[in-house]
Amino acid sequence: MSACGIEQVANAVLYEGYILYPYRPSAVKNRKRFNFGVLYPSGFSEAQGGIDACRVQTECLIAAGADARLDVKVRFLQLISRLVGEFDAPLAEMPEEPSAGFRLVESLEIDGAVFAAWQEAVEREIVVTDCGVAALATKPLRREFTLTSREHYAALPNARGRVAGAFLRRQHFILGAVEISAEPAGEGHFKIRVRALNLTPFERSGTREAATERALVSAHTILAVRGGEFVSLLDPPEAAKDAAAGCTNVGTFPVLAGEPGSRDAMLSSPIILYDYPQIAPESAGNFFDGTEIDEMLALRVMTMTEDEKREMRQVDRHARELLERTESLPPEHLMKLHGALRGLRPAREDTV
Repeated sequence: MSACGIEQVANAVLYEGYILYPYRPSAVKNRKRFNFGVLYPSGFSEAQGGIDACRVQTECLIAAGADARLDVKVRFLQLISRLVGEFDAPLAEMPEEPSAGFRLVESLEIDGAVFAAWQEAVEREIVVTDCGVAALATKPLRREFTLTSREHYAALPNARGRVAGAFLRRQHFILGAVEISAEPAGEGHFKIRVRALNLTPFERSGTREAATERALVSAHTILAVRGGEFVSLLDPPEAAKDAAAGCTNVGTFPVLAGEPGSRDAMLSSPIILYDYPQIAPESAGNFFDGTEIDEMLALRVMTMTEDEKREMRQVDRHARELLERTESLPPEHLMKLHGALRGLRPAREDTV
């Protein structure tokens, strides 16, 4: 299994919609993000009649003997609410937590730099390794996990050595679980089931914004097998078609991943993909939009005004790296973005 190639595609899924052109917090489209793979607290999901999911389920097939071993990795983003406030005090007198002089604002300009409120995110992985497939058929596995709440206060000093503002970052408690099971699915096959659940306590009357802060965002699953092979659900062999049709996937679409022809890894994504998805070799990096046209977005970034770029630089490291990468693209790389032809075959002689 080529872990590097799979992680590249998985990261594109993880950050789908994280920030979109024009890559600034003030843009309306960047005030409501994360359209795929959001698992809300179960209480909020129930209050919405189940429309907003609190769990995701992957079912796929393995052609394997009783000694096959399975590794499962559930990945998602945990949101961090970054608030910005005005403040005025000598740097040496900066309090350790927000005080009466701290006033929240949408954005703050200090010495020409713009600091804005934003939803940052931190990557999370729940990893369960070396599960015996035959054992999972008799005793399902359940792994609960907890992400603790945190609050961090960071000064924003000005050139005169005073604190002109501060960032207040908050991340909320999350309780979740990963469930893994297996069952025989015809001769030589097992059906694998992986569920990820958000069990975070939440008041049914709570707001969507509060629920999103306690959600598993862009949740997806990577599965790997040793001593067996995954079966394509998009193009299963004749002997496994009925078993493949019996797989029920909720909010996710498992496909074979890695080098074309390999069958030891599967990526189960909230975005519909094909077997062996790949990042285009011409792509210089993530534009956070899986339907992106790299050339168009690169040119748009280059035509942004200096004020727009200044705001973009202060969003977070992802936006800053995107801007720096795009501004440094050599002309020959831009030429490669015009298009590429792949998979050419000789024309048939009887083609008119």
